[in-house]
Amino acid sequence: MEKAVVAFLIQDGKKFSYQKEEFLALLKTRGIEPQAIVIQKLNWPIPATYFGYGKIQEIKEVLKSHGLNLLVVGGDLTPTQAKNLEDYLQVTVIDRTQVILEIFAEHAHSHEGKIQVELARLLYNLPRITGLGQVLSRLGGGIGTRGPGETKLEILRRAIRKRIADLRRELKEIEQNREVKRSRRLEVGVPIIAIVGYTNAGKSTLLNALTGAGVLAEDKLFATLDPTVRKLILPTGQKVLLTDTVGFIEDMPALIIEAFKSTLEVVYEASLILHVVDAASPYREEQEAAVEKILKEMKVTVPVITVYNKIDLLPAATLFLGKRTVGISAKSGENIENLIKLIQNTLFPPEITVEVVLPYPRTGNLEFLKEHLKIEMLDFLPEGIKIKVTGPKEKVNKYLRRALV
Repeated sequence: MEKAVVAFLIQDGKKFSYQKEEFLALLKTRGIEPQAIVIQKLNWPIPATYFGYGKIQEIKEVLKSHGLNLLVVGGDLTPTQAKNLEDYLQVTVIDRTQVILEIFAEHAHSHEGKIQVELARLLYNLPRITGLGQVLSRLGGGIGTRGPGETKLEILRRAIRKRIADLRRELKEIEQNREVKRSRRLEVGVPIIAIVGYTNAGKSTLLNALTGAGVLAEDKLFATLDPTVRKLILPTGQKVLLTDTVGFIEDMPALIIEAFKSTLEVVYEASLILHVVDAASPYREEQEAAVEKILKEMKVTVPVITVYNKIDLLPAATLFLGKRTVGISAKSGENIENLIKLIQNTLFPPEITVEVVLPYPRTGNLEFLKEHLKIEMLDFLPEGIKIKVTGPKEKVNKYLRRALV
C-alpha cells in the first residue's frame, strides 16, 4: 500500500461524513493508505492554492513529520492549484479525479475500456502540462529555420491533441459496430435491459444471479468497467438481453462521462433500466439520488425498476414500497424470482380486451386509438361506433379515457 497524507476542504458540513467515507473507500481501492488526515473549513476553495496559506503550512509539517512525499486531496484541483501546491510542498499532489482515473486504469481489461481510460487521462492531463520551466527551451530560431520554432511543451500538447482525436475516432468506430449489433437485436424485437447503479451496489452480482454470466464481482469501487451483454429467458419464453454499465458516483468527473459515453449509450437504447441500489449502505438515499440525477441529466424516458440489493444485510421486516420497486439479495438469490416477474410484466404487460361505444362526435379519436391499441372490431350503431380494443391494462384505460372525454 502506498502511504499518503489526505487533505479535505469542507464546504458542506452535512455531506462531509459521506464524502469523506466514500473518498477513503476510493483510496483503499486504489491502494493508498492514509497516514494522516488534514481538514479545512472554507466556503469556497482559494483560487490559487485550494487551501489557505496557514493550512498549507500545516500540511507541509504533517508531510515532513511522517516522512511522506504524497498528498492526496479529496476534491478536484484546477491545474493552477495543483502546480502551486506541488511547487510549495515539493511533493506529488493528486486529486479526486486522478484517484478515480488510476482505479479505472487498473480495472480496464477490454480494448475499448483501455481506450476510454487513456482518453480520460489525456483529457485530464492536457491542461496540466505546464511549468516544465527552462528544461523545455525553445527549438530552432537559427539560420535555415522557420522562425523561433515550437517549444517542446507545444509539441507535446499537439501530440496529445492528435492522440485524443485518434482515440475518439477509434471509439466512434467501436460504437458504430455496436450500433449495427443493436439494430439487429431491435429488428428481431429483443428488448435490451440496462443495469445501472452507484459503484459497488452489486450490478455485476445481479447480472450473474439473473444470467449466470460469470462476471467479476468484487467488494471494490469500480471493480467492473467493461460492459457485458447476456441473455435472459423469461418464464413466458420471451428473450431479453441484459447489459451492465460503469458504476456511477456522486459528482462524476465530466471527463470520465465524456470518455465512457460510448459505453453509456446502452442506456439510451434500453427498453428498461434496472437501477440497483445498495440497500444496506448508510448513505443509500444519497447514492440513489446521485444516480437518479445522472439519469435525469441523460433524459432517460424508459421505465425504471428500482432494485434494492443486499436485503440479506437488513432486518427482516424492511419493506420497499413502490410500483416498480423490489428488494432482493443478488448474492443469496432472495426475491430474484419477484424481480424477474416484475421485468416480465413491465416489458410484456398482460393484455386486456374492452368493448366501448365511441360517440360519433368523438370518432375523430379513432385514428389515435389505432396508433396505441389493437382494434379488434368496429360496429356502427345509431349512437356511435362500437369498438373492441386490446392492449396492456394501463394503456387501455389511459387511451380510452383520453378518447372518450
